[in-house]
Amino acid sequence: MTLMTHTHRAPSGTSGPAVAVAGSTDRTEQRMWAVVPAACAGQFLVVLDVSVVNTALPSMRSDLGLSSAGLQWVVNAYSIVLAGFMLLGGRAGDLYGRKRMFLVGLGVFTVASLAGGLAQEGWHLLAARAGQGLGAAVLAPSTLTLLTSAVPEGPARARAIATWTAVGAGGGAAGGLVGGVLTETLSWRWTLLINVPVGAAVVVLGAWWLTESRAGERRRLDLPGAVLVTAGLATLAYGVVQTEQDGWTAPTTLLPLLAGPALLAAFVAVEARARTPLMPLNLFRLRAVSAANAAMFSCGAAMFCMWYFMTLYAQNVLHYSPLAAGLALMPSSLAVVLGSKLAPRLMRVAGARRVAVLGVLVSAAGFGWQSTMDAHGSYLTAIMLPGMVMMAGGGLAGTPLASLATSGAASGDAGLVSGLVNTSRVMGGAFGLAVLATVAAARTGGSMTPEALTAGYALAFRTGTGILLGGVLMMLLWLPKDRERQA
Repeated sequence: MTLMTHTHRAPSGTSGPAVAVAGSTDRTEQRMWAVVPAACAGQFLVVLDVSVVNTALPSMRSDLGLSSAGLQWVVNAYSIVLAGFMLLGGRAGDLYGRKRMFLVGLGVFTVASLAGGLAQEGWHLLAARAGQGLGAAVLAPSTLTLLTSAVPEGPARARAIATWTAVGAGGGAAGGLVGGVLTETLSWRWTLLINVPVGAAVVVLGAWWLTESRAGERRRLDLPGAVLVTAGLATLAYGVVQTEQDGWTAPTTLLPLLAGPALLAAFVAVEARARTPLMPLNLFRLRAVSAANAAMFSCGAAMFCMWYFMTLYAQNVLHYSPLAAGLALMPSSLAVVLGSKLAPRLMRVAGARRVAVLGVLVSAAGFGWQSTMDAHGSYLTAIMLPGMVMMAGGGLAGTPLASLATSGAASGDAGLVSGLVNTSRVMGGAFGLAVLATVAAARTGGSMTPEALTAGYALAFRTGTGILLGGVLMMLLWLPKDRERQA
């Protein structure tokens, strides 16, 4: 690409073409770093919409006449479709182009957000939320793949992934606050409509700045594998979310909890024989990929629940308003950013494996601290400081785990691996919330007194501490050391 329209005299000892190459390199560098804000904006929207509607649910119910079950599906329709289609979305990026799938996913997400904001019936809103989940499932893997494809492996990629991790975690943290502000000052509809101008702007800028990348060879989509893995993940996610409404032993829960793994087992059998598999099973022979995804699952199982239980504790026990509860958790959001930005510097000194273990240990210490909560806790010691410790550790761990999970795979599988990272985190969060909510409910025993609720929430945090410590042990035994060759 020629960047010079007229001739400059080259300095002594330097040729004109060398100057042109330098200019071209500068433009390439600019375009490379333009990927970061676009990818981070997409990831922010994906994670934000997991929780942004929570504070708007009562208003949605009264406006659209939703039943209790319908209200639950405002949240579940998004999360189930997101979890079910994520691997397919990642592989689609490898086959058809990461930029193209980023724009398609963001476009579907934006249009579905507009439809949801304009919904006049309950089923309109549920269909729009499912559409958002589908768009997010295509978009989310592309955000990470665009980063890892554009930024060379090393410190620069670690910094880019750190920013991606921080923005994604910030989206989850900001959901309650953004939803509360929009619902109280405007309308519940703006929890969805706010995505429209942001999404449209990122689509335009992404179409202009992003460069296309895909796997080096053209392959046909493995349709049987795509159907089985999507059905298996979606069915399993459905079973998990049903536990909150029907319990673990109800037929409506047990059937999908059994059918989901059976479909995934059939998927593995099909992939072992497929000529061009959707999921090459040899990916799991890479210790970095398999171990980092297992660690992502266990970390998501605990850390995703932090926002949920902290918000309930602030509102149900300490009697904060929804907006005040969102504001109370802002220091925790800032701690995620701090931990994520600190991680690349520590990785250069100590290596990704040690930083990941350190981050999870810090987060476990925060969970243990939070489990000492009582019904009359002060903001400083019962919410702010333990929340900051939990999320600083999450930020420290997220960056090296994402880096490890994407570093060992071939470039042609980058989208698939990115989809696997996001799937591990989403499914871990779904399972963790189902398990910890059951633990808290069993301890509470149906009582709604502040003391009983606090005891339930505290037990959930103690259980989360155990999950994280188990994750540390797994990482020490399984994650490859930084100087080892991945095998």
